[in-house]
Amino acid sequence: MLKEKEFEEKLKQIIVSETKNLLEKNPKPLTLQEWFSLTDGAKYTGVSYNTFIKFRTLGLKVCEIEGIKRVSKKEIDRFLEEHSF
Repeated sequence: MLKEKEFEEKLKQIIVSETKNLLEKNPKPLTLQEWFSLTDGAKYTGVSYNTFIKFRTLGLKVCEIEGIKRVSKKEIDRFLEEHSF
């Protein structure tokens, strides 16, 4: 019985440790982010980076401050909704 308890405790420690490691590596899923880099915006929409850049020519609004480009999740969702049929 003692070995079973020790095993359960060790297993619990491993699970907690590995869960913490995974959360540290991926702190915030894309779906929870408010602003994306253009690369992450492409991942969020499920298209290639080049296709995502073409969305800009179709009206996707991108914020650029000192060369850093970001696009909001709301803007991506609006753009996709507007171009849906």
